[in-house]
Amino acid sequence: MTNQNHPFHMVNPSPWPILAALAAFNTALGLTAWFHMKSTYSLISGLLAITLTSYQWWRDIVREGTYQGHHTYIVQQGLRYGMILFISSELLFFFGFFWTFFFLSTNPSPDIGMQWPPKGIAPLDPFQVPLLNTMVLLASGMTVTWAHHALMEGSRNKTITALSMTILLGVFFTLLQAMEYHEAPFTMSDGAYGSIFFLATGFHGLHVIIGTTFLTICLVRQCQYHFTTTHHFGFEAAAWYWHFVDMVWLFLFTSIYWWGS
Repeated sequence: MTNQNHPFHMVNPSPWPILAALAAFNTALGLTAWFHMKSTYSLISGLLAITLTSYQWWRDIVREGTYQGHHTYIVQQGLRYGMILFISSELLFFFGFFWTFFFLSTNPSPDIGMQWPPKGIAPLDPFQVPLLNTMVLLASGMTVTWAHHALMEGSRNKTITALSMTILLGVFFTLLQAMEYHEAPFTMSDGAYGSIFFLATGFHGLHVIIGTTFLTICLVRQCQYHFTTTHHFGFEAAAWYWHFVDMVWLFLFTSIYWWGS
C-alpha cells in the first residue's frame, strides 16, 4: 500500500486474463480434435496451459491479499459482490440444462418414441451410486461449514482437518461419477437423453473438480498461515462455491436421476 491514500486496489496490467482465454480456446479446439480425430495433443497442451496460467494468476492474487495488503475491507466487499454475481451466472448456466431436460421429458417427440426416457434407454438406478454421491456431497457441505466456523474461531487444527475431509469427499465423488460413466448403459450419442444427461452431470462434475481444487488451494494457504479470523475471503468464496455445487447436485439428483427415470 506504499504511497496509496485510498482503500481501493488499482490492479496492475496482467498477462494472465488473455493467456487464460487463449488456453481455454486451445482446450476447446483440442476437445473437438479429440472427438472427431482421436488426437489429444491440442487438448493436453490446452489443459497444461490452463493449469500453468491458473497457478500464476492465483499466486499473484495471494500475494496481493496476503503480503501486499491490497485486499482492504472495501476491496473484499467488491470481491464478495463479484463472487455472488459469478455464482448467479452459474445458476443460470445450469438453469438452461434443467429447462432443456424438463421440456424434452414433458414433451417427448415422435423421434424418441413419444416417451421418456426414450425407447431403448435404460436409465441408471437413482438409489445406487447417485444416492451415495448425494450423501457424499451433503457430508462435504457439513465439513466445509465446520471448517469455516473453526476458522472464524481461530482453531487452526480443526480447520485443516475439516478442509482435508471436504477435499477427500470431493475426490471420492469424482471417482464415483467416473465409475458411473464407465458403467452407464448409454452414451452421449444416444439421442436427447444421453446428450442432456452427460452435459448436465458432466458440467457438474467439472464444477466439483474446480471446487476441490479451490479448497485444496485454501488448505495450502491455511497451512501457511495466510488466513486470520477476520481476513479469509479466499476461503469464504471457496465455501460459497462448494455449497452452490451441493445445491445443483440436489436438483440434478431429484430431476434427472429420480424423476426423469
